[in-house]
Amino acid sequence: MLDKSSDKLRLNTLKSWYRNLEEISVNGDYEVTFHLKRPQPAFPMLLASGFAPVYPCHVPARDMRTHPIGTGPFKFFEFRPNELIRVARNPDYWKTDRPYLDAIEWTIIKNMSTATLAFVSGKFDMTFPATLTVPFFKDVKSQSPQAICELTPFGGINTHLLVNRDKPPFDNPDLRRAMALTLDRQAFIDTITQGEGQIGGVLQPPPEGLWGMPPDLLKELPGYDPDVQKNRAEARTIMEKLGYGLDNRLQIKVSVRDLSPFRDPAVILIDQLKQVYIDGELEIIDTTLYYPKILRKDYAIALNLSQGGPDPDPILDGAYSCGSQTNLSGYCNPEVDKLIERQSIEVNPEPRKQLVWAIERKLAEDGARPIIFYSRAGTCWQPYVKGLTIMVDSLHNENRYEDVWLDK
Repeated sequence: MLDKSSDKLRLNTLKSWYRNLEEISVNGDYEVTFHLKRPQPAFPMLLASGFAPVYPCHVPARDMRTHPIGTGPFKFFEFRPNELIRVARNPDYWKTDRPYLDAIEWTIIKNMSTATLAFVSGKFDMTFPATLTVPFFKDVKSQSPQAICELTPFGGINTHLLVNRDKPPFDNPDLRRAMALTLDRQAFIDTITQGEGQIGGVLQPPPEGLWGMPPDLLKELPGYDPDVQKNRAEARTIMEKLGYGLDNRLQIKVSVRDLSPFRDPAVILIDQLKQVYIDGELEIIDTTLYYPKILRKDYAIALNLSQGGPDPDPILDGAYSCGSQTNLSGYCNPEVDKLIERQSIEVNPEPRKQLVWAIERKLAEDGARPIIFYSRAGTCWQPYVKGLTIMVDSLHNENRYEDVWLDK
């Protein structure tokens, strides 16, 4: 993760997580010490995250992409592209009585309607976590009343506007501000989630999010005024000063990943941008190509999704600090970098919250990566599936399945 080995990862998206790590020392086979450059109370959380699996350095990254080896409760067994993934129980797992299941098979079905019908018909034990939109969620509950279903925050994920700040005319902060001002966040929530989503900032809003700003403070941020028409009037004034108007509209492409959580809100975004003299064309990109394209800064405008929790450290450092590989928009503010470090060092949660909220205000003022909304999504499983916990503030931390068992 520190990019110090001879075998380089194709793309090291977690390097920024460990920029505070000075070195690692090993004492025998069962003890390792992480030496930090400065205090970082949340560092153990980074190591425990679902984004930080333990895997062998002696196995080339090339081989890991097709036959991964790790230390989790299950071992890789089979992968058929666009068909299925199978894993089998790991007999050497460090918890000797886990996992309970002998194996897990993920069947890959691209069409959500087909996947949902297959679950309702009893072909599957559960749906993939947090993939049922609110309409699909309601359909499953009505057609399969015996199923256990939960509608929860979509893993602490937010939908946001991503602007390439290095690409003219988007290098102009006034233009970026106008784009942020035209957002009608409640319209996204009402349309996409049938009113079940939340308005939030960079960090996931409460009650599920531990660090997000409360609604009363959130409304004070630039662009968060509930008076959308007032915001848009200000945005149009800005655009007119830049030379745009009814007879001179800005033509752009809006890049999105070819998945419904990206495509659906992008259609609404394009419609809202029209209110400030911007005409957008939807550019749908295959999943395998989307993030490489974004990381190369080969885009102008994108509608993207990213984590808003569970802890500020990886979110703020990874997405907003100068020079981070996952700072997709190229935002850089040394003042914000200092605040990010200060909040990371702070041990007491309340002073840390104040620092985090100060960062939120600054990011909103700078239009760093305007957050649009936080969605909710459903997960359903058959009543004989036991021990399953759906996480509300993280995307991958629930996927170990070591405690899941089948009562049949």
